[in-house]
Amino acid sequence: MNTLIKTIEILGIIVFSLTCFYAARKKGMDLIGVYSLGMVTALGGGSLRDIILSRHPLFWVEHYEYAVLLLALAVVSSLVTQEFFERRSMVHVVLALDALGLGSFSASGASVADQLGCVPFVSALLGVITGVFGGVMRDIICNEIPYVFQRTELYATCAFVGSWTYLLAVHSGGSDITAVIACIGVTFILRMLAVRYTIRLPI
Repeated sequence: MNTLIKTIEILGIIVFSLTCFYAARKKGMDLIGVYSLGMVTALGGGSLRDIILSRHPLFWVEHYEYAVLLLALAVVSSLVTQEFFERRSMVHVVLALDALGLGSFSASGASVADQLGCVPFVSALLGVITGVFGGVMRDIICNEIPYVFQRTELYATCAFVGSWTYLLAVHSGGSDITAVIACIGVTFILRMLAVRYTIRLPI
C-alpha cells in the first residue's frame, strides 16, 4: 500500500469514527459499543472492497494501527460528556465530517481498484462501496433503515461522482495527490450542496 492511500484511509477512519461515535453516544452505548460501532463504520467499506478484490490480508489487518487508532479515539469519546453530543451544532459538524469521510474513502476505494487493473466503471463502484458500506452496517446495527437506501439528499451519488473525478484526473495525466484532492473536494461540495438545497434523485 503506498503512502498516499494509507494517508487518505487514516483520514477517512478518523472522520468516520467521529461520526459513528456521535451515533453511538446518542444511543447510550458504552465503550465496547462505541468501539465496535467505530470499527464497523470506519473499516466495513474497505473490508468489503478487499474481499471483492481478493486482497488479503484485509487492509486493517495488515495495518493493525488503524484498529489501535480507533480504540484510542473511542476511549477519548467515552470521556466526553453526553451533553456535548446533544448540542445542536454537532449535527452540522457530523454532516461535514461524514462528507469528508465519504470523499476520502471513495478516493481510497477507486485508487486501490484502479491500481489492481479494474476497469474504470468497476473502480468507481468500488469507490462507492468503500465510502458507503460502513455507514450501512452502522445503521443496521443501530436498528435503522440505512441512510443510503432512503430517498434523502444525494449520498452514494456524491461518492460515485467523486470516484469518477479521481479516475478521470489520474487517467488524464494528473498526479495521484491532485486526483485525491479533487475526489474529496467534489464529493464534499456535492454532498454539502445536496444537504443545503435538499437535492435528491428524481426517482
